[in-house]
This record gives sequence, structure tokens and C-alpha cells, in this order.
Amino acid sequence: MADPQSRAGARYADEKLLAWTADVHAPHDRALERAFTSPGREGMPPISVGPNEGRTLQLLLRLAGARRVIEIGTLAGYSTIWMARALPADGHLWTLERDPRHAEVARGNLEAAGLADRVTVVVGDAVEELASLEGHGPFCAVFVDADKERYDRYGAWAADNLRPGGLLIGDNAYFFGRLLGDEAGAVAMRGFHEATPATFDSVCMPTPDGLLVGIRR
Repeated sequence: MADPQSRAGARYADEKLLAWTADVHAPHDRALERAFTSPGREGMPPISVGPNEGRTLQLLLRLAGARRVIEIGTLAGYSTIWMARALPADGHLWTLERDPRHAEVARGNLEAAGLADRVTVVVGDAVEELASLEGHGPFCAVFVDADKERYDRYGAWAADNLRPGGLLIGDNAYFFGRLLGDEAGAVAMRGFHEATPATFDSVCMPTPDGLLVGIRR
């Protein structure tokens, strides 16, 4: 039986515990460390996924046998590296980034990781650029970690462009603890959640800020 306190919302994971489990299950090599620390060196926002989430993405893609993957929100390419390493030799990942400077940093990190031939960094507005990529589909996985105000639109695109059995994964699914609020990002994120069960078998995993995972029916 579950601990009653867990049902009441008690949290047991603190920073030390998360760091210890990351060291055990998701250790960094030189390429991952370079990408993870790039935001601090390059004056970019410190909003990468954590090591445990990166490893989770990698394992989910391996379980799904993913070959063609879309990432919405590149930043410095940290999550990109985790996912690209899950792909077979003939697989490919397209990652979309609005900021040209961020895209430049990500390309350098992907080159250092030996993954430049497996990843295409697409610069521009994600909604517009997604339409230009549809010819490469259907896709095996879509990972969303971008502007929260458009998560509902990204989820709808994924529903139309994923193969049966494909994965929809959305980070920050708790919207920084403000999911039930009135701001635009919260409304869009709730729409992302609420639309998912119509097309996906889904769950929101209780990572530090929630990770929505759905399997396309």
C-alpha cells in the first residue's frame, strides 16, 4: 500500500537525492557535460532538462525503437544529445530553436558529441518550421520543451504527425507548479493535457516539474 503521505502530495526527493541518483543512473561524459554547462558559459537561460530526465528521454526512445524524432526547443542541445544517442545509425532527429545564438551553441555541442550527421538544427518559429518538416514523417517521437503558451498547438501537431505507437513527451507539464492558474501558459498547458487522451494513452510522470508521456493509438 502506498504511503498515505505520498497521496497527500509529500515530496521526498531533494537536490542531494536527485544528484546522487543522476550520478548513478545518468552520469555525464565530456560531451554531455559540455552541453549541460553551456548555458552558464554562454549567457543562456538555465532551463535544460536534468540528467535524470535526459536519461529518461533516451530510454523511452530506445523502448519505442525511434528512428525519426522531432524536438521542439533545443537550447544548448543537452536533451538533443541524450535522444540522438538513442537512435540507430540510419535514424535522424530534427530539433527546432527560435534563437540563432542558441542554435549556434547547440551545433557546436552536437559536433563535439559526434552527432552532427544525425541531427538537423532548424532555426525559426516552431509552428512555421514544423509544417516544413511534415514530409519527413510520420515521426516516431515528438519531445516538447519550448514556449509553454503553445503546448496545445504542439500537441495537436504531434497527434497528426506521429505514427501509431509513436511517443509524445512534454516537459514542464506542471507549468512550474502553476498549472491550475489563469495565465496563458497555464491555460495552454491544461489544453495540452486535456487533448492528449483523445489520441494517446498517456500519463503525467511526477518528475520535478512533470513529464507528460503519451503513446499514439
